[in-house]
Amino acid sequence: MFQLDYKSGVPICDQIVNAFIRMKALKILDGGQQLPSVRSLAIDLSVNPNTIQKAYSQLESMGIIYSVKGKGSFMSEDASADLAVIKTAKANFAAAVSKAREMGLTKSDVIEIVDEEYKERGL
Repeated sequence: MFQLDYKSGVPICDQIVNAFIRMKALKILDGGQQLPSVRSLAIDLSVNPNTIQKAYSQLESMGIIYSVKGKGSFMSEDASADLAVIKTAKANFAAAVSKAREMGLTKSDVIEIVDEEYKERGL
């Protein structure tokens, strides 16, 4: 499904949350699609089930997934889930721009980087 980077410094729980947000944004997971159980995903990723449960709880509080008792967790079909994905992307981008500014990059440097990224992807 996705891989974790244990050396990145980003908490595992956050990596899991971000991975599901990314899959929702890229339409890899559709609304209504069932997510792996906490136990099976924990085994697949070799992490503690409590970490998966925490990630699922965060995703649910963001409105990106919902749980059905006895059935599991599912991607939300609600438009608010898409808005949550966009909000997260904007927050991540703002943090990256802030970090770039701290490192001495100018506004034109950042715009150039954005343009290059979009060109590479043919957008």
